[in-house]
Amino acid sequence: MAVRGYILIETEVGKAKSVSAAIQNFSYPGARLVNVDTVTGPFDVIAQVEADDLDSLGNAITEAIQKVNGVQRTTTCLAVRLA
Repeated sequence: MAVRGYILIETEVGKAKSVSAAIQNFSYPGARLVNVDTVTGPFDVIAQVEADDLDSLGNAITEAIQKVNGVQRTTTCLAVRLA
């Protein structure tokens, strides 16, 4: 079963647009970009990513998203299915 995470991204000042554009081209084995939005508030960009498993999601975040030029910090919220 795939896992889904919402990655809340804080960028350097003036970098939200370029970070959002770079994440649109996101590619990582075992993970897929569902959506990316530039937003207002305490975060600058929110990316929704689906992955084959939790390890793939974590690796996609640390090895791809966090390495985008202008990304300062990420916070990840995992989606859960409540019965």
